[in-house]
Amino acid sequence: MNEKSRQEVLKVEMESLSRNEELARVMAAVFLARLDPTVEEIDDIKTAVSEAVTNAVIHGYQNGDGIIYMEIRIRGKEAEIEIRDQGVGIPDIKKAMEPMYTTDTTGQRSGMGFSFMEAFMDELQVESQPGMGTKILMKKKIR
Repeated sequence: MNEKSRQEVLKVEMESLSRNEELARVMAAVFLARLDPTVEEIDDIKTAVSEAVTNAVIHGYQNGDGIIYMEIRIRGKEAEIEIRDQGVGIPDIKKAMEPMYTTDTTGQRSGMGFSFMEAFMDELQVESQPGMGTKILMKKKIR
């Protein structure tokens, strides 16, 4: 199999705990280091992963029990990161992706999670159904 068509995969299941956000960031950075990314590229990926995992903890499971699934695929020089939960889901994805929109009533959340993911990654797809959870798929080409 040539290098371009080769795929490597990392699959992780973690508890829906806010402290696992840092674990997810580090695992993504270490796994993707084999692509020899720039510091800026790895920082972008870590930020996007943080936002996705934090969304799953805070919004998906509403700080309750659950499992967050992270799958990272390397295809050539592209990183594909999937973060998914089986939480409450998003009733209106378009609205949820608007900058500054948040369902947080404590005033502690800025509503910029999806905006950061879009800004730092080359591609962002969000799939969700109320009561069925959310899947976030992000791609970034490593130059």
